[in-house]
Amino acid sequence: MIIMVMDGQGGGIGSTIIKGLREILSEGLEILALGTNSIATSRMMKAGANRGATGENAIVQNSPKVDVILGPLAILMPSALMGEVTPGMAEAVCSSLAEKILIPLTQERVKLVGVTGEPLPHLVKQAVEIIKEMYNHV
Repeated sequence: MIIMVMDGQGGGIGSTIIKGLREILSEGLEILALGTNSIATSRMMKAGANRGATGENAIVQNSPKVDVILGPLAILMPSALMGEVTPGMAEAVCSSLAEKILIPLTQERVKLVGVTGEPLPHLVKQAVEIIKEMYNHV
């Protein structure tokens, strides 16, 4: 199973996801850190990703090759994360056949109905549990 974790800005959400995955799942799990900028990629790499790349082309090229894409909800929205998510990035993630597990945190003017306002660590724990179930069935 290949998991792509995508984040931007400071990479805080992505690095928290990767740390959570590494705590629960085996080192054999391949995690790709795809950042909209080099700071996000670097922080996710320090959190334990196997490989990392930065920018639109890296995201466009890797989105169709992975089994799962994790990240904040904003990775689906063009111009999100203060403009860091390009339309090409958002389209690549949306059109990928990979399972998408999204953390419902957004700084955009988007309100999600029916989603509780749980803190990031709780949301990451839920995402990691989903991956754990998927990984154990492979």
